[in-house]
Amino acid sequence: MDCVPVLDEPLKKVLGGNTAKVMAEHLGLHTVGDLLHHYPRRYAERGELTRLADLPLDEHVTVVAQVADARVHKFNSGRGQRLEVTITDGSGRLQLVFFGKGVHKPRAELLPGSRAMFAGKVSVFNHKRQLAHPEFKLLRADSGSDAVEAFANQLLPLYPACKQMESWQIQQAVDTVLGPAGQEDTVLAGLIDPLPESLREGRGLATLPGALRRIHRPRTKADIADARDRLKWDEAFVLQVALARRRQADATAPAAPRRPVDGGLLDAFDARLPFTLTDGQKRVSAEIFADLATDHPMHRLLQGEVGSGKTMVALRAMLGVVDAGGQAAMLAPTEVLAQQHHRSITEMMGELAEGGMLGGAEQGTKVVLLTGSMGAAARRQALLDLVTGEAGIVIGTHALIEDKVQFHDLGLVVVDEQHRFGVEQRDALRSKGKQPPHLLVMTATPIPRTVAMTVFGDLETSVLDQLPSGRSPIASHVVPAKDKPHFLARTWERVREEVAGGHQAYVVCPRIGDDEDEAKAAKEKSAEDEAEKRPPLAVLDVADKLAAGPLRDLRVEVLHGRMAPEAKDEVMRRFAAGGVDVLVATTVIEVGVNVPNATAMVIMDADRFGVSQLHQLRGRVGRGSAPGLCLLVTEMPEASPARGRLGAVAATLDGFELSRIDLEQRREGDVLGQAQSGVRSSLRVLAVIEDEEVIAAAREEATAIVTADPELTGYPELRTALDALLDKEREEFLDKG
Repeated sequence: MDCVPVLDEPLKKVLGGNTAKVMAEHLGLHTVGDLLHHYPRRYAERGELTRLADLPLDEHVTVVAQVADARVHKFNSGRGQRLEVTITDGSGRLQLVFFGKGVHKPRAELLPGSRAMFAGKVSVFNHKRQLAHPEFKLLRADSGSDAVEAFANQLLPLYPACKQMESWQIQQAVDTVLGPAGQEDTVLAGLIDPLPESLREGRGLATLPGALRRIHRPRTKADIADARDRLKWDEAFVLQVALARRRQADATAPAAPRRPVDGGLLDAFDARLPFTLTDGQKRVSAEIFADLATDHPMHRLLQGEVGSGKTMVALRAMLGVVDAGGQAAMLAPTEVLAQQHHRSITEMMGELAEGGMLGGAEQGTKVVLLTGSMGAAARRQALLDLVTGEAGIVIGTHALIEDKVQFHDLGLVVVDEQHRFGVEQRDALRSKGKQPPHLLVMTATPIPRTVAMTVFGDLETSVLDQLPSGRSPIASHVVPAKDKPHFLARTWERVREEVAGGHQAYVVCPRIGDDEDEAKAAKEKSAEDEAEKRPPLAVLDVADKLAAGPLRDLRVEVLHGRMAPEAKDEVMRRFAAGGVDVLVATTVIEVGVNVPNATAMVIMDADRFGVSQLHQLRGRVGRGSAPGLCLLVTEMPEASPARGRLGAVAATLDGFELSRIDLEQRREGDVLGQAQSGVRSSLRVLAVIEDEEVIAAAREEATAIVTADPELTGYPELRTALDALLDKEREEFLDKG
């Protein structure tokens, strides 16, 4: 957003090499402008103690508190020592723990009665929250130092920080950049303001220099509110202008219309269906076919609850495209899912999937599978069928994206479980069309970026909110294994009851537990972790314990991603055929696995999974006429945010509602996609759910400006801001969709 030399200046010139290196590597901050747009997360008041009662687990926090007690404990026959410091702020108490050589400095400085700022990651040990080896800075009222004077009677900004760079170090860096109080405007004078003056004045928003000064050095809480209101508008408006320009470009991009023909493949398929489509499936199909009939590429998100019949809607769209002389490709995230889709689609189509083969229907087509583990001969044949156009439909994994895969005339790309693919992967497949193919993206739970883009109004969205007849409800419960061990015992009794009733069950674990997995886990552990946190439960360990213990005499098998493809397929076939009672698996079963006889799922260490993932996993049960049961096993304490997430999952089966919860908790990633490459969000003050009204208003303003002046010739400052926001990589990301 900034192109003035002082704001483009590398931080190493202003702050020194070591500080700049840490900021670049761990916070993604490279220039003075980057640092000024790294806003405080919240503020502590000098005379006010931060509430320890509300600390979030597993997050890096900064607190201001008073030392109540400090004790050294010896262990290992006196050779080891551990310092435990209790701090308080009136709302609660928190334990700090220091080990080994790290004991000396805090032991000398953290005396009862002293006050300090503490920073570290909140963890739980023996049911109590703690900070292990926190960084700290004493606040001595009598020292008369510049640092303490700076704190006096002020709101203290607490910045998003990391282990290598604490909040107060970031504040010192900002102070260095802004200069002495009252002289900030000389640094900020050259800022380019992306908001047109008429818009800013019409909505009563602060100037950009004023907003940045107030966000970093507020005198009052009203200063903070004014600054945030203005900075939210910057983020919403510039992004909305980018999206409005893209929508305008999309509306003029060419694509081949794909209209089904009367009496063709789609009609023949519909005639052989043993059931009628739900009203929702008919409505969504009509929306998709209307898009396919236009000469601009469809760009539609199909959001459907787990089991709502998305695959059927997608298959009918693919058949319509084949009718129109094109080909359709379905991209699936795993080989298990690709094979399952291929099996279910060929079964649904019957002889219609055997076009050109003996016994195939006259208006049929070939449906081929393409995965990385296929044999050379089968792969060669599949590639030949695609390039000649013999195969109208191909279902595959990432193998579809490879350069050697060529199509005769690719007309439609269907992406299943959109959040499992990067934008580049989807785009690589779309680029295989002679002109841009139509795109249909399917998901059972929109992940944050998708919800964000939906709220930003950039995807056409269809919703399937009706389950086909014959589907059963799923009851979900949280099992607090540590607080109530008898609940866990009852969990395995329930699994036995389901199996005794002729049904089957899944047990899901976060880890595999093989040699490679163990080596990785060991590498990631620190000495403190050893003392405080056990590794996540593993498939191989849990399967052995269940088979020898509570589930002995049941047929227990394992499934995970490092098994050979043919072994995975064999286990899934036997499970689907009823030859396995309990399948202990990783999230390899997360999407698309369809075994109607499986009625129970136990998710171990459920707190280690995200909200969307839990919802996906749960969707594997209740797919037949018997009701489904999902048990979320956790050792987290009741007050923890992780338990809150599990409670939310147990309380609703609504995927949209869960995605909103997910979005509020995890933020939206980067709406421009950098989160997919591990860089932090470009949205720093704008929260997609909370600020929907700001986003909607910014969208209206942006659309009006872009409609009247598509090239923004009358808005040079806005163009500059767009250029800074949309560097080459991000511009391409937006173009790809």
